[in-house]
Amino acid sequence: MTTLFLFEHLSILLLLIVAIVLAGIIFGASFLLAVHKPDTEKLSAYECGFDPYEDARNSFDVRFYLVAILFILFDLETMFLFPWAISVGQLGSLGFWTMTDFLVELTIGYVYAWKIGALEWE
Repeated sequence: MTTLFLFEHLSILLLLIVAIVLAGIIFGASFLLAVHKPDTEKLSAYECGFDPYEDARNSFDVRFYLVAILFILFDLETMFLFPWAISVGQLGSLGFWTMTDFLVELTIGYVYAWKIGALEWE
């Protein structure tokens, strides 16, 4: 039982070890090979070369949050399509029609957001 577990998960462990070692090599090489010449502009809070226009604690327009929420909503909902597309052959007609209903509801939500102007940027 233990050897079967180790055999099945050995590739994941090997991938994790290779990723950690490779990330360490890349991070170490970039740290050792980079030119370190700090000056006052690079050490300032804003590296763009000019002073900020306003205080950093000003509130954002609510449209930024609406667009972010809509993106997360539709992005997460479309992520349900990948496992469904792989297993649609084994699900039968109930699985097909359930996902079709889900896609219709997703489309209705998208059309509603479009109609009320939530996707428009002035």
